[in-house]
Amino acid sequence: MEYNFTEIEKKWQKNWATNKTFKASNDGSKPKYYVLDMFPYPSGAGLHVGHPLGYIASDIVSRYKRHKGFNVLHPMGYDSFGLPAEQYAIQTGQHPAITTEQNIARYREQLDKIGFSFDWDREVRTSDPEYYKWTQWIFIQLFNSWYNPRTNKAEAIETLMHIFDTEGFKGLTHDILTGEIEKELTAFSPNDWKNFPEKKRSEILMNFRIAYLGEAYVNWCPALGTVLANDEVKDGVSERGGYPVERKLMKQWSMRITAYSQRLLDGLDKIDWTDSLKEAQRYWIGRSEGSSLRFSLIPGPSPREKGDRFSWQTANAEIYTLLKQFARENRQPQTEAEDALWQSVRNKNLGVKFRRQHAI
Repeated sequence: MEYNFTEIEKKWQKNWATNKTFKASNDGSKPKYYVLDMFPYPSGAGLHVGHPLGYIASDIVSRYKRHKGFNVLHPMGYDSFGLPAEQYAIQTGQHPAITTEQNIARYREQLDKIGFSFDWDREVRTSDPEYYKWTQWIFIQLFNSWYNPRTNKAEAIETLMHIFDTEGFKGLTHDILTGEIEKELTAFSPNDWKNFPEKKRSEILMNFRIAYLGEAYVNWCPALGTVLANDEVKDGVSERGGYPVERKLMKQWSMRITAYSQRLLDGLDKIDWTDSLKEAQRYWIGRSEGSSLRFSLIPGPSPREKGDRFSWQTANAEIYTLLKQFARENRQPQTEAEDALWQSVRNKNLGVKFRRQHAI
């Protein structure tokens, strides 16, 4: 029997749309399951092969879970705000509201023809004021918050101001209020804080806000008049338009994610991800305690220090022999940079003379 896909698929797609077959209800009697795809940017070219490549896989999961009795929320939306829409408008000479609407209509037609089980009642458009008003609201909440390590959570910035009012700030080495956040801040008393001019207070608080204005090196594209992410730059030019990109120190709004590094790491133990994905996240978070090393300049043999600890000296032949072997074992495996440094040391190309290896 011949499969007349034109008629059969059109019939059932119309049936799904009319009966809202894939609508997620607020019925609490079923277990919930959420399947979220990456929202595409609706360009004039329409879908490319990468879109269905990912959407088909997630749609299979969505349909499977519905058959298993889950209340599945599987929405779709459009990342229709920002640089791509602006650049397209410049190239075509049309208002971005017009081209964006046309492009979304084209995407919707293509997505429907493929037969995805999206709940279109939950459609999201990032260019819709009803959507981006909430992203602006979220930013304001972040700007008016700081991360308090004493309570291990974000709090209103007023709580930090109260701490400064009553305790002051003891300086970086004595008063680590927020991990690695307070940079170039000197100690001040409660009275100092109360007498600071408003501008100075604002500058101090900026060192603690979760959303803060600071300087950072960015990928600046003069032709586009904007900053680009690393993945938007290819071989020194912008991926969109091929314009030159330069590294530039500029004031940028940033997020103080480093304050949450330990909570992010702890949270990995509570989610159902593969070990390889969790390990990739740990490397991405990159939290490090660091080390504190002490070196004595007193000639060996090593003098006894406080308690039962000793300061090892490579001037002591016996200890040097042990350290030399330890250093040799720890030189492998080497990165390219480590190997280059070691070759310079052993070949005496550093312009200085080493009397003996000092293993660290």
